[in-house]
Amino acid sequence: MSTKLTTLSHGGGCGCKIAPAVLSEMLSKLPTAAMFPKLLVGTETADDAAVYWLNDEQALVATTDFFYADCG
Repeated sequence: MSTKLTTLSHGGGCGCKIAPAVLSEMLSKLPTAAMFPKLLVGTETADDAAVYWLNDEQALVATTDFFYADCG
C-alpha cells in the first residue's frame, strides 16, 4: 500500500508553507549563526536554504524547497 506524502501535510496541497509568524517563533529558539563560523547563510536571513563552507573551494547548499509530485 502506498501513501501520497501530500496527505500528511496539514495544508493539503501545493504551496503549503508554514506561516511566517509561526516559522519566526520556531527559529527564534535555535542558536544564531555566530556560533557556527562556517555557516554562510542560516536562519538570520529568513532564507529557505543554508550554505555551509566545507573547505576553501567548496560549500554545501541545503534547501527546504521541493515540488509536490501531484502539483498540477
